[in-house]
Amino acid sequence: MPAPIHVAALYRYPVKGFSPEPLDSIVLAVGETVPHDRAYAIENGPSGFDPAAPSYFPKARFLMLMRNERMAEFRTRFDPQTGEFFIERDGALAVSASLETEEGRARLENWLAENFAAELRGAPRILSAPGHSFSDKPDKVIHLVNLASVRALEEEFGAAIDPLRFRPNILIDGAEPFAELEWPGRDVRIGGVGLTGEERTVRCAATNVDPETGRRDMQIPRGLMQRYGHSDFGIYLKVTAAGALRIGDALLA
Repeated sequence: MPAPIHVAALYRYPVKGFSPEPLDSIVLAVGETVPHDRAYAIENGPSGFDPAAPSYFPKARFLMLMRNERMAEFRTRFDPQTGEFFIERDGALAVSASLETEEGRARLENWLAENFAAELRGAPRILSAPGHSFSDKPDKVIHLVNLASVRALEEEFGAAIDPLRFRPNILIDGAEPFAELEWPGRDVRIGGVGLTGEERTVRCAATNVDPETGRRDMQIPRGLMQRYGHSDFGIYLKVTAAGALRIGDALLA
């Protein structure tokens, strides 16, 4: 019998544009995203973001992989208990600072100003607001990617493709290739969590960046369009029933 569809990996991205953090489990609330996912962003020039009245802003207002691929050269960690954020390069600590204190933010902003001077349109500023997520979508969603679809794309491209190019929160395995593209409007159950498919993920040039090296070495959106007539890969889901999600949990769609 074929293996059931299941969760292969879980991730969050505490600071928008920087590296993912693998998780063993997550607890999801109705209408919310993964806790601490895109909880912070780095303002690239004045954006107009108001922490007292947070709202959706397009990613062009922030440092982001689509334009600032050097962000992928760094490995990052976040401690949600203390707010401490660690940035490493080549296995060595480059900077650490609390994202919850003025002193810590100033320290990180100074480091960013020195290390991303060529990419910045103004003084960098660490942005956050309670309960806000700097997602690429106005709504709070979970992003799911199917490993079978990644493998099918690897065959088409004739090259290995790191699934982290697609910035998933949930990686699944055991499904048919591209089955997830048919889930918008359908209810999905993963472990103890209920979700509804929102829409396919339209890919941008950020997927051209190798998440390990920071080099632009592929043309993912162009290749998708040439081979399939669209640039969709992955799906956004909205949480409709709260619960815990763990690696290995089965998915029912």
